[in-house]
Amino acid sequence: MFTGIITDVGEVLDVVQEGDLRARIATSYDVTRIDIGASIACDGVCLTVVALGQTPRPWFDVQISAETANLTNIGRSGWMAGKRLNLERALRVGDELGGHIVSGHVDGVADLVAMRDEGDSTRMTFEAPEALARFIASKGSVALNGTSLTVNEVEGRTFGINVIPHTKAVTNWGQMAVGDAVNLEIDTMARYVARLREWD
Repeated sequence: MFTGIITDVGEVLDVVQEGDLRARIATSYDVTRIDIGASIACDGVCLTVVALGQTPRPWFDVQISAETANLTNIGRSGWMAGKRLNLERALRVGDELGGHIVSGHVDGVADLVAMRDEGDSTRMTFEAPEALARFIASKGSVALNGTSLTVNEVEGRTFGINVIPHTKAVTNWGQMAVGDAVNLEIDTMARYVARLREWD
């Protein structure tokens, strides 16, 4: 489990096809304190560490199944060397829950359709897949590229969020552009409420 509070911005060093995709990601995390088999959310996708190294700078490798690629922006736009990724280590018991409960199981991809500056912040509008739009509520939470964000407004399949300067500075949100595809994870609570209503 994660909280949607980004703690590092990594960089894709290499991606190779080995049956599944295998990506090498540079990080500022202390890799001597990461175990093989640990979970790290990479742009919101919970991935398993399969190798670690320190040369030429600290890195970890993850494997990406075809199912994961198909449901995320990995399959849509691909990860290429140089791409910056929001990273978060798995939540530990007793850690501060600064965002909301995020599983790292991406539900689909949303498209950034508009953005404009509002003061120092940036307002961004996204279009969600039709099957997921009903789970997004005004003043509710969503995870976009692994970042816990508050929904400002919802209209049909579109919804808006604000990104403050701090978030842009410590994540990859400062590099976003209209047309980008982002990983969308709906709020777990919304998912279960909708499921319970099916039994009414």
